[in-house]
Amino acid sequence: MVDEVVSLQIAVVTVSDTRTEETDRSGAVLVQRLGAAGHVLCHKSIVKDDVYQLRAEVSRLIADPGVQAILMTGGTGFTPRDNTQAAIQPLFDVAIEGFGELFRQLSYAEIGTSTIQSRAFAGIANDVIIFCLPGSPGACVTGWDSVISEQLDSSHKPWLRVGTLDSLLALSDDLVKVSSLVAGTTQKIRRHIIESASAENER
Repeated sequence: MVDEVVSLQIAVVTVSDTRTEETDRSGAVLVQRLGAAGHVLCHKSIVKDDVYQLRAEVSRLIADPGVQAILMTGGTGFTPRDNTQAAIQPLFDVAIEGFGELFRQLSYAEIGTSTIQSRAFAGIANDVIIFCLPGSPGACVTGWDSVISEQLDSSHKPWLRVGTLDSLLALSDDLVKVSSLVAGTTQKIRRHIIESASAENER
């Protein structure tokens, strides 16, 4: 049986003091790619690089049952106005440490040692997966194409999903198994009835 691909509800948050919807190329990259992958954009915003504004925005999103993943771009450098890490990491229930490590490894092939200036990171908060990427369009392309797209693809095993959706999928698998078991038992009972009737007729 071929697994049905699950379309996720994804929010995109651009972290910037200066960008507008017209100039937000990085956010546009993520919006385009998640849509092309069959996911649904459920929210798009541009938030100033302020710890408390960022934390408030993401707290609202992770409390929304209609949001399953958040893609953030910007604010991951080392300047005083790069506050994404300080704002978002305290919200994590668990950090996905391998994401930042893998992103920097992939980025090294593109920009060399300058990749150490990226504090890309990811984690899970209230069963919502959050990926935080650098603010350049190229970084968003690398992050999505090389890592995120596959991790959010339900046909990829193991699939990076937690919480309610996983429980529903597990329940669906259990129901399929129960259905197969019931069908097999029904066939056995049917055969037994036919064999008993035949034996009775032969007497």
